[in-house]
Amino acid sequence: MYHGEQGLRHLQTAFANFFSGRAKYPNFKKKRNGGSSEFTKSAFKWKDGQVYLAKCTEPLPIRWSRQLPLGCVPTTITVKLDPSGRWSVSLRVNDTRDLKLKPTNKLLGIDLGITSLVTTSDGEKVANPKNLNKLRKKLRLAQKSLSRKTKGSNNYHKARLKVARIHAKIKDSRLDYTHKLTTQLIRENQTVVVEDLAVKNMVKNHKLARAISDANWGEIVRQLDYKAQWYGRELIKIDRYFPSSKRCSNCGHVVDKLPLSIREWNCPECGSHHDRDINASINILRMGTRVGVRRKGTPTKKAAGLAVSVCGATVRPEESKSRKAGAMKQKAPSSDVKESRAVS
Repeated sequence: MYHGEQGLRHLQTAFANFFSGRAKYPNFKKKRNGGSSEFTKSAFKWKDGQVYLAKCTEPLPIRWSRQLPLGCVPTTITVKLDPSGRWSVSLRVNDTRDLKLKPTNKLLGIDLGITSLVTTSDGEKVANPKNLNKLRKKLRLAQKSLSRKTKGSNNYHKARLKVARIHAKIKDSRLDYTHKLTTQLIRENQTVVVEDLAVKNMVKNHKLARAISDANWGEIVRQLDYKAQWYGRELIKIDRYFPSSKRCSNCGHVVDKLPLSIREWNCPECGSHHDRDINASINILRMGTRVGVRRKGTPTKKAAGLAVSVCGATVRPEESKSRKAGAMKQKAPSSDVKESRAVS
């Protein structure tokens, strides 16, 4: 199939999503944002580990980031140009390998934050790299220079590329750190419990929008999700309205107010001293209030995340109904894996 026909298929999908209410009205992509073209089996050739696109006699000069799994042949290839002028090739293959790791008994609750990117129920804190802040001054000067150029001129194009390259560097460092962190969390723990955060709503707070976006919370949860399926682990998402920070992990008392400026507090009931983030991560894994989970006929106290895993119970204090939507159902690992490649 010619890649132009594939573009029409994408347009059809976009309109179908629009009329069903899942997306906005489709519009043209701006030229300065690059573009992508998808090639199916009839529009490219895979020979001796090299890619030949339609009507091209020479293979693409690809600098491979990693080799394809043994015996895998690409079914679809996507060539993309990003705003910084870099070309990349993504190959979709049918990966039949079993990547499941040896089971372990370790459970972990995770609280996502800004000062500490990840705080675990073990009491460990992972620092936030704050990739944007490292290059923010350089980015500001580049954007200031761009604003002084005449639109459409050669100098404007050069300045725009300079800004795009800085953005690309920030994006790459953020994504690299996120991949390393999520892979480590999944490999070392059998069950990981996180909060189901509404990041799109949280970034509406203009005072915290930049910091939340740079923290990459949504991408962290997304990667934990599919990597858990790959490696035979379990990811549990608990209700975003569960008061993990305001609840004492020792006695279960919930304080009325706990502003973000308060990082440590003492429970007025039992007098326990809490670190805000560590207390939240413990509550995410081990809820202080009683969630009745009948196992072998005996009501027991269960952790919030574990209760969701067992019976799908909601962890909202005002609700008592069992809600299956609270538990993330595990699916079989997808056989379609996209392998990203960089073109030199």
